[in-house]
Amino acid sequence: MKKMKNQAVTILTLTTLLSALALAAAVGLPTNLAAAPTSNNVAVFATGLNNPRGLKFGPDGYLYVAEGGIGGANSTVGCCEQVPDVGPYTGSITGSRISKINANGVVTTAVDNLPSSQTNPQTGSLISGAADVAFIGDTLYILLGGAGCSHGVPQVPEMPNGVIRVNADGTTDLIANLSAFVMANPVQNPNPADFEPDGTWYSMIAVGGNLYAVEPNHGELDKITTSGQISRVADISASQGHIVPTAIAYHGNFYVGNLNTFPIVPGSSKILKITPSGHISVFAQGLTTILGVVFDGRDRMYVLETSTATGNPTPFTGKVVRVDPSGHQTEIASGLFFPTGITLGPDGALYVSNVGFGPPPVGMGQILRITVP
Repeated sequence: MKKMKNQAVTILTLTTLLSALALAAAVGLPTNLAAAPTSNNVAVFATGLNNPRGLKFGPDGYLYVAEGGIGGANSTVGCCEQVPDVGPYTGSITGSRISKINANGVVTTAVDNLPSSQTNPQTGSLISGAADVAFIGDTLYILLGGAGCSHGVPQVPEMPNGVIRVNADGTTDLIANLSAFVMANPVQNPNPADFEPDGTWYSMIAVGGNLYAVEPNHGELDKITTSGQISRVADISASQGHIVPTAIAYHGNFYVGNLNTFPIVPGSSKILKITPSGHISVFAQGLTTILGVVFDGRDRMYVLETSTATGNPTPFTGKVVRVDPSGHQTEIASGLFFPTGITLGPDGALYVSNVGFGPPPVGMGQILRITVP
């Protein structure tokens, strides 16, 4: 296995996950992760998912979950620029999907046959695909993070990273080509050892009839209109360097959390406040490996931390931390297994994608329901 570098890759191309899984095996990873130790306020809401990531409740009451999927075997070596270090990727145009879950935890497929890709076997064959979902009115939009030629996704038909609209009849349209945008509009301080030509988009929200997406490897926050126009709100790399911004929420301003580089230093991640005009300031510090941010109706922020142990990513160390308006931090849940996304339910509970990266058997991903004290 490769040695870690200080400019280590993001969670989407995580070179150190193999050692984390080896640790899980050493301590006896349970076949049924529902039996894994968690906080008393944590319950398994749904199972059978493949690398679940971003999630939102739709206007129909269903919980929609973007699944990274199962990867693929297609190679594009010789066809386009490949990803250094963790590449070459292999991929497919049909390995990912969007699932929807009813109030009883029953999972059905909402959108199928989306692109999925994986890193090389030496770095764990780590999977990315559909990254997040958002609604504008009744219309579902999907953010792709594991597509594009550099991720091994076949060039015919072209399927770049971007935003997909799901039409009322169930058909889909690519409305914004984010791969082309990052190639034509480089950020100020890209990291050569952690560079992905198509980007590895992670989080997306809807605000005021527009979509906003965060890209971790390049380090940017971009606006996407429903007609497909793309513009940059903030080049996070310009002032913050390579901090790997991953998670976004909106509460009068944008709040963006960062994963940071590896090895993990607990307390080294933060929440940035970004104004609609792009001004960046630090809102909260002392957090770790942030992959999700959401607000409740009392102006309290909930931060999802995927791994909080020092060094390599470690299973069963994920947490949810509440940050009050005063800045006080309270642990809400712990013992999570590489959680990757968080949202607030209409019932006031938090819903978290769990086992978002992890063991190879398909269907190991979960959605957890966390009762807020």
